[in-house]
Amino acid sequence: MAAKLKKGDTVIVLTGKDKGKTGSITSIDTKAGKAIVEGINISIRHTKQSQNSQGGRVPQAMPVQLSNLAFADANGKATRVGFKVEDGKKVRVAKTTGDVIDA
Repeated sequence: MAAKLKKGDTVIVLTGKDKGKTGSITSIDTKAGKAIVEGINISIRHTKQSQNSQGGRVPQAMPVQLSNLAFADANGKATRVGFKVEDGKKVRVAKTTGDVIDA
C-alpha cells in the first residue's frame, strides 16, 4: 500500500499526551508503523559524560504510531489522505480541501 504520510509532512497528533499538537515528520519506520515527529512525544534520556559530550539529561523525540497521526491540510486541520491520478502520475490529495499534496 502507498504511504499516506511521508518525511517532511506536517501532522497533527490525534490521541495521547500530545493530543492536538502539530509537528513535522523527521523519520518513518514503515515496518513498525511508527514515525518520529519533531517536538512530539519527548522523553528524557540520561547520558553519561564522555570525552566528546557533556552528558546529563537530553530530551529525545520517541516514535508515535502512524494511526495516531493525521495530515494537516492548508487550513491546519486534520484531514485524511487519498490518491488521484493526474497526468499519468499517482499523487496524494487532501480529502477535505481536494488540494494536491505532492506538487
